[in-house]
Amino acid sequence: MFEKKHSSFKSPDLKAMQEIVINSRTRIYVEAGEDPEEAKERYLSRLENKKP
Repeated sequence: MFEKKHSSFKSPDLKAMQEIVINSRTRIYVEAGEDPEEAKERYLSRLENKKP
C-alpha cells in the first residue's frame, strides 16, 4: 500500500573538522576555522543547563 521512505543520514567528514578534547572521555568536533576555546565554553555551558 504505502512504501516506506528510507532515511539516509550523512555523517560529517571528521578529517575536515577540528577535534577538541573536553576531558579524557569526551571529544567534540567543530569546523576547521572555529575558535576551540569558544566551542569548549559553549559545550560546557550546555551541560550546566541540563543538570538539575
